[in-house]
Amino acid sequence: MNSNIQETIQQFLQFMSERNLTALTNLFSDTVDWYIPGDEQKAPWLGVRNNRQEVFDFFELLWKNTEPVSAKIDHIFNDDENVVITGEFVTKMLETGNIVESLFCIQMRIQNNKITRYRLLEDSLAVSKALE
Repeated sequence: MNSNIQETIQQFLQFMSERNLTALTNLFSDTVDWYIPGDEQKAPWLGVRNNRQEVFDFFELLWKNTEPVSAKIDHIFNDDENVVITGEFVTKMLETGNIVESLFCIQMRIQNNKITRYRLLEDSLAVSKALE
């Protein structure tokens, strides 16, 4: 794995676990190809983002509405600038107090030490149900 890409991945995971919003969003390029599918009416942090400010807004909104319980990384795969991270998470929805347990898969593209593409696949049905 390219050492710069590996460093960006490790920083991403570290800043995410620390909820270091500024450092985390600075890992993203000015323009981003970002998509997290799901029910945007129930979970307004889901959907498309196009730039670093919108990524900042995503994490700010997500973190105001959720509380992490646990997370586990199973695998990190890398092919040139493309990265896939798989694992599991448990999150509490603050509005309802309900707990979501889900597998996840993050797909990223890292170019010039910046994340330019981001996809998060999770159990979006479980997220929606936890917000009812």
